[in-house]
Amino acid sequence: MQVDSKDLLVKTLGPCRVASPLGSLLRDRRPTFHNVAENDRVVFDDTISALASRTCAPAELPSFEPAGARSKIFFDPSKTRVGIVTCGGLCPGLNDVIRAIVLELVDWYGVDKIYGFRNGYQGFIASYGRSVVDLTGQVVSSINEQGGTILGTSRGQQDPAEIVDCLERMSINILFVIGGDGTIRGALGISKEIAERGAKIAVVGIPKTIDNDIMFIDQSFGFQTAFSEATKSIRAAHVEATASPNGVGLVRLMGRHSGFIACYASLAMSDANFVLIPEVPFQLDGENGLLNVLRKRLLRRHHAVMVVAEGAGQNVLSPEHGGQGTDASGNVKLQDIGLYLKKRITDYFAGIGMELNLKYIDPSYAIRSVPANPYDSVYCIRLGHNAVHAAMSGRTEMVVGRWNSRFVHVPMPLAIRERYTVDPDGDLWMSVLESTGQPRSFQ
Repeated sequence: MQVDSKDLLVKTLGPCRVASPLGSLLRDRRPTFHNVAENDRVVFDDTISALASRTCAPAELPSFEPAGARSKIFFDPSKTRVGIVTCGGLCPGLNDVIRAIVLELVDWYGVDKIYGFRNGYQGFIASYGRSVVDLTGQVVSSINEQGGTILGTSRGQQDPAEIVDCLERMSINILFVIGGDGTIRGALGISKEIAERGAKIAVVGIPKTIDNDIMFIDQSFGFQTAFSEATKSIRAAHVEATASPNGVGLVRLMGRHSGFIACYASLAMSDANFVLIPEVPFQLDGENGLLNVLRKRLLRRHHAVMVVAEGAGQNVLSPEHGGQGTDASGNVKLQDIGLYLKKRITDYFAGIGMELNLKYIDPSYAIRSVPANPYDSVYCIRLGHNAVHAAMSGRTEMVVGRWNSRFVHVPMPLAIRERYTVDPDGDLWMSVLESTGQPRSFQ
């Protein structure tokens, strides 16, 4: 992907003239390997070959603005009012992010007017009649122990003009938006409406995607929890498969367009023999097709575990298996590859007169609803803190993320330019092939 310096510029609402309440923590803090000074940059490229291909001076190299607290901020905390909204599907860590934002604003910046909007962007629209939640330190103190989101959620866009009308009526200065690529597109529309009105309202996003498919961030929050939970289903599938003659455990995991959960879960619980992801098309029939390769595996080992991402194999499905139209977020409705595979495998082995004992497991909603694990909890806290620092310093139309282990500011247009996917020629997929022993392709 071509990225240059202008793609990485973050918009601001104006110069920062207010002394930060975190000044005592920042004073005498020396830049080290483990932190980046606020006036420094985080280089985009991380290989010698990529850097060598740039024909520019070091100061002109494409680079991200580092995240973190600033010595001067844009908003006066005593006069700042904040809104928080969560959108899209559930994901482990949503409550952790809400809690981190609220506690940072209250305890360190002294902001005491924080409002939670219910059920996604619907919460801003008067006709839905959604109530607003007063978010205080006491309200959020233990919400990290719960799955889901205390604010509720919904899919689909709403009119940016109505949303900004609501923000202006409530005199809100900062809006934190927690959601995936569709939510970020909505936030971009809100930001543009704000700019057209000449208002000074910061819109800052915290990327949420259980599939880990947002570009220019190392990893999305909740992803580690998701694939850790998914390993339990792979373990169960393995136990079931080995307990019966020619047992097959078929596990369907999340991953509409990106197979990261299927890959990582299969590596973490290395009992999977076949991993199918959206990025690598496959065929079912023929000498080298999946069904015949599975038959050979059962003849040799008498059991198999197959992990399939929900968006895999759309090329082998036909329209009669569903998947027409789009959902409220504008995503194409996928055909159900899990149930289709279950039927095709069952019919194939019945047709050749070979015994089969297939168990089908779909843990998707159970995974989405669990609380974050300790790793994701820490990650959510750090994302929340950095989102607050960015917003209070007047940054807008950006999301916080981590790039090459550094927390950075990513402009919203760049974050949603393309979808992050598993590279079939990359190291991750190579590790999956090595772990499973499956052929490079089923063609």
